[in-house]
Amino acid sequence: MTVTYLADLLDAPSFRRAAEQLSNRTRDAHDFPRLHQLGVVVPDVERAAAELEARGIGPFFIASGRPIFWRENGQDGNPRLKLGLAYYQRTEIELLEPAEGSDFYANSLDPDGRPVVHHLGFLVDDVDAWSEKLKASGTDVYIRGQLKGIGLTADFAYMRRIEGDDLFMEFIRVKLFGVPIRLSAPKVHPIGWLQKRTGKRCLTV
Repeated sequence: MTVTYLADLLDAPSFRRAAEQLSNRTRDAHDFPRLHQLGVVVPDVERAAAELEARGIGPFFIASGRPIFWRENGQDGNPRLKLGLAYYQRTEIELLEPAEGSDFYANSLDPDGRPVVHHLGFLVDDVDAWSEKLKASGTDVYIRGQLKGIGLTADFAYMRRIEGDDLFMEFIRVKLFGVPIRLSAPKVHPIGWLQKRTGKRCLTV
């Protein structure tokens, strides 16, 4: 399996174009929407966020907590997650630390600690409908979950890797107080700035 490192994409002439090329084959085959998110596994979210912020990305909004729903490979779970969100060239970068109670992210950790691209995320209007659409092509839901906190609700489904692809695909729908929204740099970066300003780098939700 080919491993994609975030640094290689950041060093490309166009980060956005390099990121989109990771999803072109699947997007063309299944008529996906435009790429929204790169999910990146790191050993330490706060350290990785600081390194990327030094490159002019972010600032990252960082949070930890447990999902209100998590069904992984047919089994209900309750992992503790820690993630960071920021935007670069109209692409959301989601930093993910290995979770307590699940090996899903830990299995992609790089032995040298380099940030590894784990999944490609797509904003959709109906997570389950898109999951069913992809299931018809022979792949199934690996994780179905929901996160909730500070008025936000995020429904998501990770699909098993499609044959010939090295990355998971994730369908995402985000609501703010029940109204669908699209997160973006102007919505997320000020929160990250406030976290840095106050010294409270991680919000527990």
